[in-house]
Amino acid sequence: MKNRAAYFGVFTALALILSYIESLIPIHFGIPGAKLGLANLIIVIVLYRTGWRDALLLSVVRIVLSGFIFGNLFAVVYSLAGGILSLAVMALLKKSSAFSVVGVSLAGGVCHNLGQLTVAMIVVETYQVGYYFPMLLIAGMATGTVIGIAAGEVLRRIQNIRI
Repeated sequence: MKNRAAYFGVFTALALILSYIESLIPIHFGIPGAKLGLANLIIVIVLYRTGWRDALLLSVVRIVLSGFIFGNLFAVVYSLAGGILSLAVMALLKKSSAFSVVGVSLAGGVCHNLGQLTVAMIVVETYQVGYYFPMLLIAGMATGTVIGIAAGEVLRRIQNIRI
């Protein structure tokens, strides 16, 4: 049990570090809310190594902490919506064993953007925000694929490490 808490602390720290690094990268896709999602690399790794419960806890802790450190309350709300939907879909796809790590991550990237867009429509009380969906779909597919490839490589290299 003691080792599990230590690993969780390490994963939380890694996710926060990646969130910070992402906040320093001056890449703007021209689409509100579109980001690289570097911290999701850690979420995907934890999903595959320890399961959806640990991944959910890590995701919520990371979103709340990074939201208040690097963002604001709205960032937390948007990210929680996207993160929870994304993780739910990724956990279901992983459980089906029909998808690779890249496929699971790709679906997670798309669903993360879909969750955030849904909250944005509710907050601004208009469906016109939905016009961003095609661009967010492409961004989610691209970033989800990159994160999936990276996660697959990390998982392959750490497969012999006991967590």
